[in-house]
Amino acid sequence: QAQLVESGGGPVQVGGSLKLSCSAAESSSVVISTYCMRWFRQRPGRERDWVASIDYEGRTTYANAVKGRFTISKNSLKDTLYLQMNSLKPEDGAVYYCAADAHGSNWCSGDYGYWGQGIQVSVIS
Repeated sequence: QAQLVESGGGPVQVGGSLKLSCSAAESSSVVISTYCMRWFRQRPGRERDWVASIDYEGRTTYANAVKGRFTISKNSLKDTLYLQMNSLKPEDGAVYYCAADAHGSNWCSGDYGYWGQGIQVSVIS
């Protein structure tokens, strides 16, 4: 059972913007505001790729392919993770997944054991 739930996907035109959200499922023990979180994506026929990370103090890192176009952030009050995607390209079309560090709050172990089911983003030219 997925511990996280993504939303906000769908079709978007090339050059457009889309904002993905990720929240904890009702039965989940994940506290997004205090966990290290990542976004990944998987394009058809390809392996899942890392997109962006944010740690428990809000420090962020990005894959080169999205740097300067995507922004990862958290809203602590809503306990929600976001991925703002701007200047979208056809190659950004993929299923996007959010993931949480398996070792809990205030520690980035690199073991992302909690996942969402994924959400489709389609970039239309």
